[in-house]
Amino acid sequence: MAEITASLVKELRDETGVGMMECKRALVEANGDKAAAIKILREAGVAIAAKRATRDAKQGIIAAAIAPDAQSGHMIEINCETDFVAKNDTFQAFVADMLNDAAGLAENTLAEAAKAKVEAQIAEIGENIVARRNISWSVEGTGAIAGYVHLGGKLGVLVEVGCKEAASISNPAVQTMLADLTLHITAVNPVCITRDQVPAETVQAEKEIYAKQVENKPANIVEKIVTGKLEKFYGQICLLEQAFVKEQDKTVAQILAEAGKAAGDEFTVRRFIRWQLGA
Repeated sequence: MAEITASLVKELRDETGVGMMECKRALVEANGDKAAAIKILREAGVAIAAKRATRDAKQGIIAAAIAPDAQSGHMIEINCETDFVAKNDTFQAFVADMLNDAAGLAENTLAEAAKAKVEAQIAEIGENIVARRNISWSVEGTGAIAGYVHLGGKLGVLVEVGCKEAASISNPAVQTMLADLTLHITAVNPVCITRDQVPAETVQAEKEIYAKQVENKPANIVEKIVTGKLEKFYGQICLLEQAFVKEQDKTVAQILAEAGKAAGDEFTVRRFIRWQLGA
């Protein structure tokens, strides 16, 4: 039986970040062979993981999945330390596995549910990995959920659109509209869906800023200018009032109306979410 010295235990602890007692146990099991002890700890899913868990993980992948019937969808963000690892096939396969595990999970519970898998992946890859967030949606009423991931997993969008007839979802014009809507949200980054969702204090603050900019003009002119600037403000942040990214002479509301006319239905945006990696 090899002698397990305090210095050897300390060396193993410094290399792995694992507690002293766990390091000593592994060394005893490995008969003093440090490399074998590291292997034992890695197989237990604790080596390296504990130490690297303190490192910043700002790179990674956002991934999303939509059910074939468009009645549910979910999205996850898994972070790692470097873009090199984010592009690694092993890490990407791990993210795909996490995406499967996240289906139907309550919001932001993936980290706890997949704790053992994450620790094992940290040990295998050698970087800190964080299951940062997850969200799952199901259609509320009649409608569809669409999703889109851009820039190799740097941006991700989910959107729910409501309608009156379930059959409308399969209409080609509607399918195009759903895809275009996710693309628009990804590119333009709206803050809300309609202007009535903008907080009153935000509107008031904007009015005061605009008024201050033209305070030397007559009151009636100031009012017209403030009103005009406020309309432009709504057009910048409210999804339905934004200029559609692929046809700037149309608003998003008009794109929904055109799809509704083609399908003989009426479409509304119920909710959307846009994630940016690390934001």
